[in-house]
Amino acid sequence: MTPERKARVAAWFAQLRDRLIEALETIEDAGSRPGATSARFDRRPWQRPGGGGGTMALLRGQVLEKAGVNVSTVEGEFSEAFRGQVPGADQDPRFWASGISVVVHPRSPHVPAAHMNTRMIVTTRGWFGGGADLTPVTVNATDTAAFHAALKAACDAHDPTYYPRFKAWCDGYFYLPHRGEARGVGGIFFDDLAGPDWDADFAFVRDVGTAFLEIYPRLIRRHMAKPWTEAERRAQLTKRGRYVEFNLLYDRGTRFGLMTGGNPEAVLMSLPPEAAWP
Repeated sequence: MTPERKARVAAWFAQLRDRLIEALETIEDAGSRPGATSARFDRRPWQRPGGGGGTMALLRGQVLEKAGVNVSTVEGEFSEAFRGQVPGADQDPRFWASGISVVVHPRSPHVPAAHMNTRMIVTTRGWFGGGADLTPVTVNATDTAAFHAALKAACDAHDPTYYPRFKAWCDGYFYLPHRGEARGVGGIFFDDLAGPDWDADFAFVRDVGTAFLEIYPRLIRRHMAKPWTEAERRAQLTKRGRYVEFNLLYDRGTRFGLMTGGNPEAVLMSLPPEAAWP
């Protein structure tokens, strides 16, 4: 993987980060109480002792109770215990990885929580991975259809087999076996994307990020002004508890970040500010 390609990938993730932050701060401006100061993302850079680092950007607002948009570009060597779990690392433990991770926990129970991440990892081989998914408290068929349509359009522009494959992958991945239930209403999930045309793979990854940027703010605006009840808030906190369970028990990204020496606060940014269990 050439330095030029690595630089292009890292630059794209930083650009997408800035566009997402701008879109989410604009929503905060629109939803803030008259006379109140709108919340802004607090950007905190961090360095990884073994090489590289990133920036954690966190917002705690009136519309978005907690939103995180993190980017990182790190390098080093996988631990002996972890290298057997990553393709190509058993031959050479050195790695390079760059990516963006987005998680939004809205204040209103009517607005679905959302997650999106895309990344490139390089060991003795290189590949892309990522996806996006939606986690509403109560399923809204219109929202679900719009979210999936945006992701399907991004997939279909590159390969008609992508959407059915990556949707099924998402449905299987974001599932809580101990609860016997899905985390949300799905989306797409992909990994080990390394076709014969690297530029085509990179273009697809960019389109996934752009699709999320275009559809998710529309869903927030659709519902953010609706009033809610204490019972609906309680249901939201319980749903968030399921989110916590998945991320701490099953999420590969959480495990990868912690086992490669990532910033724990950035890795655990995905956890909601409040959650509840019955």
